[in-house]
Amino acid sequence: MIELMLKQLVMIKPIKNKKQYKEYLKQAYVLMQSNLKSNSNESDRLELLSILIQQYEKEKYIIEPPHPIEAILFRLDQLNMKRSELSKILGTRSRTSEILNGKRKLSLSMIRKLNTELDIPAEVLIREYQMSST
Repeated sequence: MIELMLKQLVMIKPIKNKKQYKEYLKQAYVLMQSNLKSNSNESDRLELLSILIQQYEKEKYIIEPPHPIEAILFRLDQLNMKRSELSKILGTRSRTSEILNGKRKLSLSMIRKLNTELDIPAEVLIREYQMSST
């Protein structure tokens, strides 16, 4: 199988459809299962396939960034922090409750603190979102 793939080395082309995508995934899997030497034709092929696969997935399987509040809650869970500990970052318990319940939006200073202290990407936190209507 590897020998056949090496013969096709010059045939690597950008991925245009799902069939090509699946074929490149299969080839990458086979190469990953073998003992590749660095700077070999096989390792170069795997690198090229990986780049093409990643680019195709980036274009075809778009993942929307999370809602800012969901991102905060997820990060708290990752860090094994309680919601009450968030008050140290956002201010008072009531302000924290308002934010988590969608009654108040994050301020710029809160976004900065969440970014710095919880390492939540600022791009996620500054996203526009609807507040709760209740």
